[in-house]
Amino acid sequence: MAAEAELLQRSLPSGALTVVMDERGQMPSSPDFAAMLVRWRDQGRDVAFVIGGADGLSPTFRDRADAAISLGTMVWPHMLVRVMLAEQLYRAATIIAGTPYHRS
Repeated sequence: MAAEAELLQRSLPSGALTVVMDERGQMPSSPDFAAMLVRWRDQGRDVAFVIGGADGLSPTFRDRADAAISLGTMVWPHMLVRVMLAEQLYRAATIIAGTPYHRS
């Protein structure tokens, strides 16, 4: 985990807001996630979403992150989290663009 954390840290853009995907993180609704993205966008910083490997992220890396987001209390395979995060980013983009959201 420590070696993976070092590789991840080196791959992050300088000054990027770091968001870890972690089952202990916040569980925002889709509209709340869209609002988070708007706040981060308005800060003018890059945002880097980090998905750990099969064993998760090292606690020190996780603790240094600016935010932690959970896709639910279940543990998901890290490769599946990529797809789920991509879908939530798309959904957030449509909410931000003012497309009617069927759950509101």
